[in-house]
Amino acid sequence: MKKEIRIGLFGFGCVGQGLYDVLNESRGIRAEIRKIAVKHADKPRKLPAHFFTTDADEILDDPEINLIVELINDPDAAFDIVSRALRSGKDVVSANKKMIAEHLPELYELQKQYGTSLLYEASSCGSIPIIRTLEEYYDNELLFGVSGIFNGSSNYILTKVYQEGSTYEAALRQAQELGFAETDPTLDVGGFDPLYKLCIITAHSYGTFIKPEEVFNFGIQSLAAQDIRYAKEKGCKIKLVCTVRKLNGSCFTLFVMPQLVRSDDPLFLVDRENNGVVVEAAFSDKQFFQGKGAGGHPTGSAVLSDISASTYEYRYEYKKIAQNEGLEYTRDVNLEVYVSYEREEDLEGLEFVEVLERYQGRQSHYVIGTVTLASLYRHKEDLRTRNIFIALNQPKVTLAETQPAEANAVAVS
Repeated sequence: MKKEIRIGLFGFGCVGQGLYDVLNESRGIRAEIRKIAVKHADKPRKLPAHFFTTDADEILDDPEINLIVELINDPDAAFDIVSRALRSGKDVVSANKKMIAEHLPELYELQKQYGTSLLYEASSCGSIPIIRTLEEYYDNELLFGVSGIFNGSSNYILTKVYQEGSTYEAALRQAQELGFAETDPTLDVGGFDPLYKLCIITAHSYGTFIKPEEVFNFGIQSLAAQDIRYAKEKGCKIKLVCTVRKLNGSCFTLFVMPQLVRSDDPLFLVDRENNGVVVEAAFSDKQFFQGKGAGGHPTGSAVLSDISASTYEYRYEYKKIAQNEGLEYTRDVNLEVYVSYEREEDLEGLEFVEVLERYQGRQSHYVIGTVTLASLYRHKEDLRTRNIFIALNQPKVTLAETQPAEANAVAVS
C-alpha cells in the first residue's frame, strides 16, 4: 500500500529545480514538497518565499516530514544531514555520489541500526536505473563485470572534440555554459565523479565497500589533438570508461581511465551527455543500458523514481553483501595502454611489462604496451601532473603473474 510522502528538500539548484519540475508534472505519486532548505533565502526563485528556509532544524525536526531529499553540493554537510535524518527515523533520498562513496559503510550500518532507508539511484549514471537493476535483476546472477560511461559532462566534451573538431578548451566552456560541467570541472574531467559512482556500483555488484582513494582514476584533461587523430586512424573513439570486473573466483578489480573504444563496442555510439552501462553475466550474457547522464531533469527523474519507491517503503537489501562471496580487491592486473607524450622524461617511472609498439614523429610520440594497474596506482598523483595522456588500448584485463620491478620492467626511453 502506498504511503503519502511529505518531503523536506535540501538544495534548490539545477537538480532540485529539476525534481520540482518532474514531480509537478507527474501523476499517480502521493508526494509533496513541504519545505526547502537553501543557503540564501533572499535569492529570487520561482516558488513562493514560504517554501524556503535557511534553518536545517526546521526540516529535520518537523514530525510531519517523513522523507528527506538531499541535493546539495557539500559532501560533508550532506553526510551530516543524511546521517542525522536516518538516526531520527526519516527515510532519505540522495544524489550526492561523493558523500555516498566516501561514507557508504557508515550509511549501511545506520540503515540497519535504525530501520530506515537511504535510496540513491540518482547518484550514479543519471537517468539509468543501474543500482536497482543490480539489486533486483542481478541479485543472484553470476556477475562478470560492469563497465561504462558514467559521466555525461566528459562524454559531451569528448563528443564535441571528436565529431565536431572542437578544441578541448572550447568544448569544456560549452559544457559549463549548458550546466553539464561545474566552474571547477576537475571532478568531471579528472575522472573523480565517475570514480565515486564506480565505488557505489561496486558495492551493489560484488558486496564490497571500496574507498575512492584506493582506486586508480585518470581523466581527460591532458587530451591532445594527436590522441584524437590516433583514435580516428584506428577506427576508435576515446571515452572515459569505468570498469569493475571479476577476475576469478576470489578477486576483482576496478579503475577509471580513458579507453580507445572500438566500433563493435556498444559504448562507441554513446555520445554527448549520455551515459552507457554494459553489464556482463553468466546466464543473461551482456546487456546494455543508455540514458541521459547530465542535466537537471534527467537527474531529477532518477530522484523522483526513488521518491516513488519510498511510497512503497522500498529499501536496498544489499544482497551481494549478504551473500558474502569473500571476493578480494586486487590491483595486480595487466592492462594494455596507449600513452602519448612530448618529452622522454615524462615516461620515467612508467613500469612497462612489455612494449608492443612505439612511434616517434615530429609532432607526436606514443607508446603502446602492458603495465600493471598496481604501478599506475603507485604513480597516480605524479602521472596527473605530467604532459601525458593514458588510455586503455584493449578492454581485456588479466591477472599479473608478477609485479614489474626494476629487474623486469621495460625501459622505453
